[in-house]
Amino acid sequence: MLSFVRIKFNTMKYFLLTFFFLALSSQNCNAQFFNRLKNAVKDAAEDHVENDVRNATNKTIDKAESKAKKGNKDQSSSDDSSAPTANEGTTSDSETASAPTIKSYQNYDFVPGDTIIIADDFSEDQNGEFPAHWTLTKGQAVVNQVAGKPTFCLTQGNYCQVYPRMKTDHYLTDNFTVEFDYYANSGHGPSVSFNFISEEGYSTEGYLEFGNRGEVSTFELPADFSADYPNEDDATFRNKWHHAAIIYKKGTVKCYIDQYRILVIPDFIIQPYSLGFAGIGDVDNPIMFANVRVAKGGNMNMIGKKFTDSKIVTHGITFDVDKSDLKPESMGTINIIYHLLQGDSSLKFEIDGHTDNSGDAVHNLALSQQRAEAVKAQLVKMGIASNRLTTKGFGDTKPISDNATPEGKANNRRVEFIRQ
Repeated sequence: MLSFVRIKFNTMKYFLLTFFFLALSSQNCNAQFFNRLKNAVKDAAEDHVENDVRNATNKTIDKAESKAKKGNKDQSSSDDSSAPTANEGTTSDSETASAPTIKSYQNYDFVPGDTIIIADDFSEDQNGEFPAHWTLTKGQAVVNQVAGKPTFCLTQGNYCQVYPRMKTDHYLTDNFTVEFDYYANSGHGPSVSFNFISEEGYSTEGYLEFGNRGEVSTFELPADFSADYPNEDDATFRNKWHHAAIIYKKGTVKCYIDQYRILVIPDFIIQPYSLGFAGIGDVDNPIMFANVRVAKGGNMNMIGKKFTDSKIVTHGITFDVDKSDLKPESMGTINIIYHLLQGDSSLKFEIDGHTDNSGDAVHNLALSQQRAEAVKAQLVKMGIASNRLTTKGFGDTKPISDNATPEGKANNRRVEFIRQ
């Protein structure tokens, strides 16, 4: 509140200065000179307001980061060897119900689409600036660091609205998936509103609200289309990062938070053409999200079907940047592969790791091998015989897409299962 009082006071100060000089100019002074002076004072006032808003936002984000770091310090005393790292924004060992671990995701069934069309982790954007691959239609928003993660923060607006910068307005298909991380702040409103846009344009009919207590709800659909995060309360859900995932398949929508399928809508009210994010953001409780990924296709389901393809190309097995530790949400895809192997004892796979061309080629080769081995280790841990799996890393030597775009790089970062 003090930030906004200061903004209003400074704006009034510059306005009075402008009025004073204009009054003088009407009597004795050169009008052209005072017009220039008036514009200079106006620009200075606007810059001052923008800086005050940005400084207030940074203080709020620093506060959120401090909370997350404090929670991770508590987490480090846990005996669970698979406890998340400091950058994952969890808080304490008592929050096992939502902690992002491989074990907690063992029944996860979300599988992302086959071809990635949007991928942005905001790592290429400068702090305090609007991200290059997005557009803003209402409000104010910037990229900043939250608990070590580049984060898109919606800081002003009712509603603040942002959308991916795409070449066409109609880029979503009958089947697609969406993933993003969001920070459940301690404010009273929803953490983030996810907005599907139809051929007719923006409307509240396409909204899905991901709340700061773990609830998912809709604006225009019947009231029973809402659900809450299981085995969790407000206090333990808030002030940490959560992973959201959405499957759209021919009118049916499935929503996930972390390892849980929270909500199923059998007949969604609109046909989505594009998407965006929105919310009532302010400098005290900004809307915060990161790691956005949208893919065509999705919900791969080979269980119970005869496997005939020579290889399976997956984009759902993911890792942190420059690391070989599996992200927990990888378990949706790994569970599919596990059930295939369980259903056919003669089936064997070579697990191939691939990276994009970021960084050193020799390093990428070693990293891709380590990632392939991490996938094998997880399948062996689940009960698959080690001699049914081999591994090979190819680094960035076999791209399937252009490395010139974030989406191309995301498509090249993949794990393939080659039938032996």
